[in-house]
Amino acid sequence: MATMKRVLVTGAGGFIGHHLVNRLKREGCWVRGVDLKWPEYENSRADEFDLLDLRKYDNCLQATRGGIDEVYNLAADMGGIGYITGALADIARNNILINTHMLEASRLNGVRRFLFSSSACVYAGYRQRSADVTPLCEEDAYPADPEPGYGWEKLFAEELCRYYWHDYEFDTRIVRFHNVYGPLGTYEGGKEKAPAAICRKIALVPNGGEIQVWGDGKQTRSFMYVDDCVEGLMRLMASEYREPLNLGNDRLITINGLVDLVCEIAQKRLSKIHDISKPQGVRGRNSDNMRLAQVLGWTPSISLETGLEVTYKWIQGELKKAGRIPLKYAAHGAD
Repeated sequence: MATMKRVLVTGAGGFIGHHLVNRLKREGCWVRGVDLKWPEYENSRADEFDLLDLRKYDNCLQATRGGIDEVYNLAADMGGIGYITGALADIARNNILINTHMLEASRLNGVRRFLFSSSACVYAGYRQRSADVTPLCEEDAYPADPEPGYGWEKLFAEELCRYYWHDYEFDTRIVRFHNVYGPLGTYEGGKEKAPAAICRKIALVPNGGEIQVWGDGKQTRSFMYVDDCVEGLMRLMASEYREPLNLGNDRLITINGLVDLVCEIAQKRLSKIHDISKPQGVRGRNSDNMRLAQVLGWTPSISLETGLEVTYKWIQGELKKAGRIPLKYAAHGAD
């Protein structure tokens, strides 16, 4: 009889981590979740859930105890563009502590394989100055010019993973996320990403109203639905590939275009009010998925329309439960 795989997911109280725990349980794994907080919207299905501050080394040793086979290290201090451009020192310090301590604790406790969640924020800024951006391949992180704070600490942690393989033959995986969205994610409070923020704004405004858009709306991004993200994570963990790998959708869209898509889903006609004083990040960013396809034999396939519809309806439902959407303008037949 095969031994049940023992998996640790850090950041299991967060968005991607919660979805990953659910998928791992469906696949028959024993799962320990760790986070500073319980999941906000649903109870965790993890076999064990520890509330631990992973900035502290002793807590990382505790998290990785007991014969853990694989670690998905998703724990991070992060958020949307407003947050990551305004808390450089806190983000860099917190994440460097989490990642260095988790790597060493995992190695010492005999973890077989460790996956580090990096970010497209590691990519050089000088390659992202045009909205019609050339998709970023993995080598485009160098010569280095990542986003301040969050991007620099992610790039450093990628190198640290390489050093752990070089010095100790500790088996690591490195994934670069490109804008993950979906239900159960943060949608307000300052740490939400663009799709969730736009869904919230549109849900709260009556048909014929207006919403604020950060920047001129012509900046471009690609967005990946969370189910594709989880599938890619598990495929990368099972692979033998140790170098950084993009995990994102390669469909480029403007922020104005994203607003228009959500308006179609909500069946609302709204006016955009652009605020160019707000942070908007790089001008354009898209994922080159050529290596992803080569390494994993797979690429994300869930369309933006499909993912946004699920996400919008979930956020709208949460706002309704909180009594924040009057029934008279929830939508025209969108319920």
